[in-house]
Amino acid sequence: MMRLLCITIVCLILAGSAYSEEPILTVKVSAELGGNITLPCTIMSSDTMSFGDNGHRIKWTKVEDDDALNEDVLVKMGEHMKTYGSFEGRVFLRGLKSEDASLIMTEVSMDDKGKYHCEVDNGMEDSLQEVILEVHAGLTTGAVFPYSPPSGRYNLNFQDAVQACEDQEAVIASHEQLLAAWKGGLDWCNAGWLSDGTVQYPVTKPRHPCGGSNNGPGLRTYGRQEKIRQFDVFCYTTALKGHFYWLVQPERLTFDEAVEACRDDGAEIAKVGHMFAAWKLEGYDRCDAGWLADGSVRYPISRPRKNCSPTEAAVRFVGFPDKTVKSYGVYCYKPDQ
Repeated sequence: MMRLLCITIVCLILAGSAYSEEPILTVKVSAELGGNITLPCTIMSSDTMSFGDNGHRIKWTKVEDDDALNEDVLVKMGEHMKTYGSFEGRVFLRGLKSEDASLIMTEVSMDDKGKYHCEVDNGMEDSLQEVILEVHAGLTTGAVFPYSPPSGRYNLNFQDAVQACEDQEAVIASHEQLLAAWKGGLDWCNAGWLSDGTVQYPVTKPRHPCGGSNNGPGLRTYGRQEKIRQFDVFCYTTALKGHFYWLVQPERLTFDEAVEACRDDGAEIAKVGHMFAAWKLEGYDRCDAGWLADGSVRYPISRPRKNCSPTEAAVRFVGFPDKTVKSYGVYCYKPDQ
């Protein structure tokens, strides 16, 4: 019995030394919106005898503060590899050398930014490496957003569409700008005017109401339309030349009170274009619904989470509520002097 006990103790000591915790190696990388990026990860040991002939098990995970929100990215065991969710078809292992577990990610979107873990396990030893991915829009990139007026969907002729974008501190988007936004992940099922007089909409997730589920992702187009016809519009806004912010207030405000509160703070009530630029180009994130200048109520989420925007980064649209209700705060904008 004593001999058996000693053997057990030795085994436990050996196991403890193999899986002892070491400081996690963290690397920071930066990608441009719509581009490709490599997330580095090195296999620490050349021992591939475990798991039979399968070699290492490699797992990439996008991790959040709340473990329940973690997303599987890629898992590889020997010749078998699987990708998951929004990463499917966009990620693969570089594998230039036997000790390389680096992940190549294509068509990077703002949703991709965050923390990733690379776990390598050969059955005897395991290692965990961490990569922080930052995503920036580039110096000349702006933000495209769909817009419809308080009167509802499909109420803008071409001239009204041009004016609606200008009213929101933006311009009507071009085909090229909408195409770039689609490559960056924009998915919208309502048709809108573009600057060349065509009417189009971007679909990244094909489905029946949006041009059919049998058609692939892309820009759906109605072609050139008579300019008196009515649709929504796609607007384009560039980097902010000022400060967009949530105004902290002790109470909720009516629309008129919201306008006055921003003015009292030396600012103006923010426009829709301001919010989209802050969200898309600066990563602004706030889970509070607030008034904007057009009478709409919206809030920008860059980090999807429960009760805010659980599945995607987005500017959430609450609607055009009664302007006399005191249910919302306000977003303000202070131009640079």
